[in-house]
Amino acid sequence: MGHIARFLKDGKYAERVGVGALVYLAVVLEYLAAEVLELAGNAARDNKKTKIVPRHIQLAVRNDEELRKLLGDVTIANGGVMPNIHNLLLPKKTGSSKPAADED
Repeated sequence: MGHIARFLKDGKYAERVGVGALVYLAVVLEYLAAEVLELAGNAARDNKKTKIVPRHIQLAVRNDEELRKLLGDVTIANGGVMPNIHNLLLPKKTGSSKPAADED
C-alpha cells in the first residue's frame, strides 16, 4: 500500500488521501490482476504452455467482454493480434458427400 500512497500523492490528485481509499484501490488492483492472470493461465493451458507470455494476456483480455471494454484501447507489447479469418475465405459447407437418390 505504500507504493499506492506514494503514487497518489505524487500524482497531485488531491492534497490528502484517506487510508480507506488506499485500501480500496489496493483491493481493486489485486482483483483485476487475479482476473487477468486466471484468464491468461487458461489461455496458456489451451495452447499447451506452462508459462504465461504477453500473447496469452492479449488473448485473455480480448476474449473477455468486460476486460475488453476496460482495456480496449490498451496496446499489449508482444501481444500479437487476434486471429480472424473472413467468412468469404472459409471453405463452403457442403451437404453429404453422396447425392441423395430419388426413388420412384
